[in-house]
Amino acid sequence: MKSIRVVLALIVSFIISAAMLQSAMAVGIDDPARLDYYKALKGKKIAFIPCAMGFDLTEGWAATIKSMATSVGMEFTIRDPNWNIDAGAQALTSLISQKPDVIVVHNPDVNSYAKLIQRAEQAGIYIISVNMRSSSESSAFVGVDYTRVGEVQGERIVKFCGKGSGTSGKVAIVQGVITSGASGFNRKGIDNVLSKHPEIKIVADQAADWDATKARNITSTILQANPDICGVIGGWDVMDTGTAAAVQEFNKRAKRAKPVYLITSGGGAKFSCDKVKDGTFSEVVSYNVPGQGRDIFAMISYLLQSKVKPGMYKVSIISPLTLVNKQTIASDSCWDPAELKKK
Repeated sequence: MKSIRVVLALIVSFIISAAMLQSAMAVGIDDPARLDYYKALKGKKIAFIPCAMGFDLTEGWAATIKSMATSVGMEFTIRDPNWNIDAGAQALTSLISQKPDVIVVHNPDVNSYAKLIQRAEQAGIYIISVNMRSSSESSAFVGVDYTRVGEVQGERIVKFCGKGSGTSGKVAIVQGVITSGASGFNRKGIDNVLSKHPEIKIVADQAADWDATKARNITSTILQANPDICGVIGGWDVMDTGTAAAVQEFNKRAKRAKPVYLITSGGGAKFSCDKVKDGTFSEVVSYNVPGQGRDIFAMISYLLQSKVKPGMYKVSIISPLTLVNKQTIASDSCWDPAELKKK
């Protein structure tokens, strides 16, 4: 009899609880987790040190991070060294003393900011490296696997210039800054593929330092010395507007049946897709900059909520790649910097 009373009491308790829950749901209930999220982020400070502002990658990252940060009550500032590595180091040194909660760093090369990154994290500041790694690994990296970019470029060069293509197999490589992680890792990826294809002959491998004018001049000289060249691998679509200009001039002058093939890589801005459409670029290995911006902010959110000691763990978010050419290009293949800034 006692057990029956216990069961009946449990049933009544369940019915009452269900009725109370139903009544609460009718007017809504608080989500307890959301309060902790906003509390962890509100008032926190993010600083961004790009290589320079004024081009698609850094403008896209900054616009996305700023939009997401301000929506939750965070402060976002930019320290623009404008391609001056010493100015960038000074900005990072100054920020260490000011102690923002997070610094997002676009490393110009693998060594220049390495010791400062260590100092910042020892001072309790989270460092997130974007797209180009430092030899001093920071709490987080968000960006491209440039080794894989190089492998994709190598695979496409083999397709267009390799065995059975009816070409000379001659290829040139135009890198950015040779000491940057982007160029070094990218070059290794290219070699991973081309080392297995002896029919491909690298006739030139030069650094244009991310400068379009320099890339144009280098490429013009290479093409003049190798009029039967098959293809060119570029390091970055903004720089390779210069590479492409030299290739276009050569193609018009040489009047070859098969024009020189040019593959580059970049952040997927609208101008890059436009140049694929008009034939300026043969193909682009593309990564989505607004997507990277969201990943950067997601990592910021995680670090601030976790309260893990800066530098204790080293994590990466690798950006997905898309091969853009005239056959694969779609309405969502690229993003418009002007539209992104409106958000």
